[in-house]
Amino acid sequence: MGVDLTKEFPLLPLENIAKKAGKEEGADRVSASAVEELRSVLLEQSYAIGRDAVELARHAKRVTVRRDDIKLAARK
Repeated sequence: MGVDLTKEFPLLPLENIAKKAGKEEGADRVSASAVEELRSVLLEQSYAIGRDAVELARHAKRVTVRRDDIKLAARK
């Protein structure tokens, strides 16, 4: 990944999501390291999707990435 955004991407919303998912699946707790890893994985995937969406926009001879580019890139 090019730029390190981990410090700018807050952990609290991810912690809330992980805890909610954990409760629904029967886990009582979610470790801090699990939340940090979730952030890392999401950022890596988001970066890859963004990069692929830019390629799709360029292929369509556009300089603007559109919602459909993101949707298509996410399906890869």
